[in-house]
Amino acid sequence: MLEAERGAARNTVEAYRRDLADYAENVDGGVLGADADAIRAWIAGLASRELKASSAARRLSAVRQLHKFLYGEGLRADDPTVALAGPKRSRPLPKTLGIDDVDRLLAVAAEGIDDAARPAGERLRAARMTALLETLYATGLRVSELVALPASTARLRERLIVVRGKGGKERLVPLNDRARAAIARYGELRDAQRQSRSPFLFPADSESGHLTRQAFARDLKACAAAAGLRGDVSPHVLRHAFASHLLHNGADLRVVQQLLGHADISTTQIYTHVLDERLKSLVRDLHPLADGG
Repeated sequence: MLEAERGAARNTVEAYRRDLADYAENVDGGVLGADADAIRAWIAGLASRELKASSAARRLSAVRQLHKFLYGEGLRADDPTVALAGPKRSRPLPKTLGIDDVDRLLAVAAEGIDDAARPAGERLRAARMTALLETLYATGLRVSELVALPASTARLRERLIVVRGKGGKERLVPLNDRARAAIARYGELRDAQRQSRSPFLFPADSESGHLTRQAFARDLKACAAAAGLRGDVSPHVLRHAFASHLLHNGADLRVVQQLLGHADISTTQIYTHVLDERLKSLVRDLHPLADGG
């Protein structure tokens, strides 16, 4: 159902498979016989295994959807999860980077691209990383969307690209001049080395045919360390930076929701702390009775 009706990505399907396998093995009465008390006991068991509240909540979400499906298909006469409360979990603020940090990261990534004395392969790797980072910071794409961009992205004259996101949903995302220039430079170096044709902008010798999320995350971590950035700098941190910086500079939350590909505005509202800080700054700087006014 997840694959055929909802168009769920392979990673999502595999995550549900693991969560539901754990449920089926550990809940009393099995999937078709478990009642609400048995499911509560299973939830309590997750806590005893020292599973994070966020992970436990995700597993319960998968179980809820399973029982909703079973009830809808007539495979069970009831849905025992209807009255269940999920584990309480805090919603931590997303990790992000300041604008100066992003500038430093991009500068380090671009080092040596135009240095003819450097080996061609080294220059190509620098150009690829620069294209990846410029595009990620310009668009806020999910890492899975970024690494799977089609090769045609390098040949587009328009400033908008079509991105296929979760559930196969497509959205238009603007691409700024810096990202377009970085992609074009990367394409030039790729063509100069006569690399094999690929339907992907960032090809790789992998099962998918394109750069993997794990490989990009590893290269980004090394680049961040070279830039002197502390903490775990991941592709998702750059996505957060994209959203936070837009909101801080006055973007509408609904626009950011659309750009990020969030189906529900509540997902985007995790960034409202940025809006709160911006409102405080506006009052401090513009209100006639503010300190110093």
